Amino acid sequence: MMMKSGVGATICPSVARCSPRGVVHLDESTSSLARGLLDAAPDAIVGVRANGRIALVNAQAERLFGYTREELHGEPVEILIPESGRHLHPHHRSSYLSDPQPRPMGAGMELAGRRRDGSEFPAEISLSAIESGDGLLITAAVRDVTERKRTEAKFRGLLDSAPDAIVAVLSDGRIALVNTQAERLFGYSRDELHGQSVEILVPEAGRSHHPQHRERYFHDPRPRPMGAQMQLAARRRDGSEFPAEISLSALETEDGLLVSAAIRDVTDRLEAQAERERLRAQAERKRIEAQLHQSQRLESLGQLAGGVAHDFNNLLGVIINYTAFVGEVVATAAERDGGQWEAAHRDIEQVQRAAERATQLTHQLLAFGRREVVQPRVLNLNDVVHDIEEMLRRTLGEHVELITLPAADPWPVFADAGQLEQVLVNLAVNARDAMPGGGKLTIDTSNILVHEDIAGDRPGLKAGRHVNLRISDSGSGMAPETVSRAFEPFFTTKRKGEGSGLGLATVYGIITQAGGHAEIFSDVGLGTTVSILLPAVDSVAATPEPISDGAILTGGETILVVEDERAMREVTRRLLARNGYQVITAADGHRAVELAVSHPAEIHLLLTDVVMPQVLGRTVATLVRRHRPGIRVLFMSGYAYPVLAHNGTLDPGLTLLGKPFSEQMLLAKVRDVLDNPIEH
Repeated sequence: MMMKSGVGATICPSVARCSPRGVVHLDESTSSLARGLLDAAPDAIVGVRANGRIALVNAQAERLFGYTREELHGEPVEILIPESGRHLHPHHRSSYLSDPQPRPMGAGMELAGRRRDGSEFPAEISLSAIESGDGLLITAAVRDVTERKRTEAKFRGLLDSAPDAIVAVLSDGRIALVNTQAERLFGYSRDELHGQSVEILVPEAGRSHHPQHRERYFHDPRPRPMGAQMQLAARRRDGSEFPAEISLSALETEDGLLVSAAIRDVTDRLEAQAERERLRAQAERKRIEAQLHQSQRLESLGQLAGGVAHDFNNLLGVIINYTAFVGEVVATAAERDGGQWEAAHRDIEQVQRAAERATQLTHQLLAFGRREVVQPRVLNLNDVVHDIEEMLRRTLGEHVELITLPAADPWPVFADAGQLEQVLVNLAVNARDAMPGGGKLTIDTSNILVHEDIAGDRPGLKAGRHVNLRISDSGSGMAPETVSRAFEPFFTTKRKGEGSGLGLATVYGIITQAGGHAEIFSDVGLGTTVSILLPAVDSVAATPEPISDGAILTGGETILVVEDERAMREVTRRLLARNGYQVITAADGHRAVELAVSHPAEIHLLLTDVVMPQVLGRTVATLVRRHRPGIRVLFMSGYAYPVLAHNGTLDPGLTLLGKPFSEQMLLAKVRDVLDNPIEH
């Protein structure tokens, strides 16, 4: 007789003889042993004669179908066939009898059996033929696969509920399994895909290479997750292609290694990503355009400020110093006679304060427009904060507590100390105004290393070592829309007459000109922090010599003053002359050169305006030095940016006296140049 092994292979037992055609010859002497083996078989076995009558059943067949052996013997085998296929069975039986080759289980045929109670069940059936004394006997090994089908249905349900398309492939490249999402994604039905080469789902451009990739994966079937940085694509039934992410995993089955591919259409994601990139690029373009617009506006305002600053500072210089002359006379009279002179003295003080305010305004205009000529040096930010701390306390008043937290060892920076002091004063005034009921102002310094990703998000900021100067208040804070405009020139939230809108704009201009970065962090009700980053340098910070209050500022040297503005020329001459200096004046560069040639005595100092008609001050200095190589030079100007500065920094070897200047400022700078060695 024929039996089935656990995996569906046929076994020819020693009690029988196998013919070359695969038909088993059963000897009568061994039939009792064969029956014992039949009953021990795990599957139901039914033996059928050529006429379709049942001749043999085993114990498992009785249990499976619900009949006894006696009830089945002699009955047509069709009683075990579901009614829907019963009329076709005799034809199938005759076809098998014509060539009774063994047919193993699981041969890809959907079969079913019928029990005595009329219930049906899915089955796998193997067939084999036995030659006996009574003729040919066809044995059918029948296996109820209800549980397996139920498990497969659960598995298929899980597959169909998966969000991705799943295609399982055998080692020869044939598709063994697909889920519902795969049907939707590729446009094929399951029946159309089963047994097909998986290459039908691969775009034509990569189809010829795919079998090699497949064989390589089956040789080393390691799990490959989605998004493994591989640009993949798939092809639908209509020939259209789509970008895909594909994960691979392998599973050992009875039919061999099965590779499952989970396929995800990433068209929408790539389109969304492309749209995000487009929007990001658009936002970046708008940001750059806005920056360019602001830069152009600052440039225009800077040009305007620079154009006005020269003449305006000359006027202020005249006003400040002539008012000082009058103030001295009136102060003396007030001390002697009092009365109306006291009132006049107070009036003059008001004029002087207005002139000082106008001077600060011109400096702010030049600073935010980055037209101020700066004189940077290597310095320690802790020293800058310490030097101005007392002045800040007076500015803030008693109701605001000033706290300084200096870094233990800050890196040196290269900046103009005077401008940094102006930054601190402007920010302190803003903080004071934001804390009318009192509060705390904290100034701290720290070293910070700026990385590329941080620098990339902040225009103008470069990666590397920086010193962070933070000014934090506990005031009312600002809304985001206010913060976004805080650095704009002339933007202010203060009432009319309380602010020019140049304070923070000046801070921004000064820090930007120093190669740094300024940023505001603020929350309404929580306060504001202005964070300033200045690039660190490798040099050692120099400690400047303090100016003694008792320093002698008078002298007897000869000074050649070159100034095209008559009033400014006269006030400068007067200030110098009344402090002991010998002064000769020239209204233009040509006259200055003539005097340098013709003056019989030594000229110790050339004090020249920078911006003048016909000949600029720098050219005047060059021409005069041809005749008097040992002469010292001091430039003065209210707007020397385009003549003496390189990128806003005063060129090496030059000394500049900014206009408008007071008597004290003029005398200190003149004495400083005269007392220091000549730089060629």
